Amino acid sequence: MAILNAGTVAPAFTLHSTPDQSLSLSDFKGRNVVLAFYPADWSPVCGDQLALYNELLPEFSKLDAQLLGISVDGAWCHAALAKDRHYHFPLLADFEPKGAVARLYGAYEDKGGVAERALFVVDGDGVIRWSYLSPMGVNPGADGILKALESMHAATTEHAS
Repeated sequence: MAILNAGTVAPAFTLHSTPDQSLSLSDFKGRNVVLAFYPADWSPVCGDQLALYNELLPEFSKLDAQLLGISVDGAWCHAALAKDRHYHFPLLADFEPKGAVARLYGAYEDKGGVAERALFVVDGDGVIRWSYLSPMGVNPGADGILKALESMHAATTEHAS
């Protein structure tokens, strides 16, 4: 199954951000959202990828974008990782039913039972504007995300003037 492409309406979801709190995609209506699906909290590649995004939070903020990390790990595991690594963005638990949101986005790997390393940039109207599937062992970096956000920002600025 292929991941969802640009132009597709992003499937709605609500996932736990902490053991007792949830976030929904609709909470960010009117803002750009970066969805970063990743396989596992404590894997080296995932750690590097999420650390990079954590460092780029000011850039994402300038481009009116909220970053959300999503994996099949539970909320307690996410909380431990975020505390240990000093992440300042929500990690959402696609835990039960396992991988349900990743499946909606075409980003679930059945064999391993994990989310694939997939990225989506969703605009304020809930439409996917850019998506990318990276090989499992490769950190996709942030260039594609930033290019997509910058082009969306430029288009918004042009409409406003």
